[in-house]
Amino acid sequence: MTDANAAAPADPDEGRAAAAVVWLLYLLAIPSANILAVVGVIVAYVAREGSSPWVRRHFDTQISLFWSTIVWFILLTVLIIVSGILSLIIIGIPFLIAAGLAMLVLFIWFTVKSVIGLINVVQRRQP
Repeated sequence: MTDANAAAPADPDEGRAAAAVVWLLYLLAIPSANILAVVGVIVAYVAREGSSPWVRRHFDTQISLFWSTIVWFILLTVLIIVSGILSLIIIGIPFLIAAGLAMLVLFIWFTVKSVIGLINVVQRRQP
């Protein structure tokens, strides 16, 4: 037996259940104050090693989605704080509204990506 055969999972759906669980955790992230998103990304990091190639792409997509959302969340939170301070002198109110709307769009985008990912896992499609 070669190393290439030893590394390949025997089951083509290896890790599929874990990928579906991560997508479900992502869907429950917003009501849980994003704690379940952190749990989901930990599961994705742990489960991706032994998974089949198409499921590994789901884990890679989940990890990428998590980190890109975190970066945008931090940037928008900083903008909301600065806008809140500036709204004391009236100039920050439009920025506060824009940042709040952008945060809403970020949450909607995260949820839609999670629903699409879950549908893809259930239908055995790549993300």
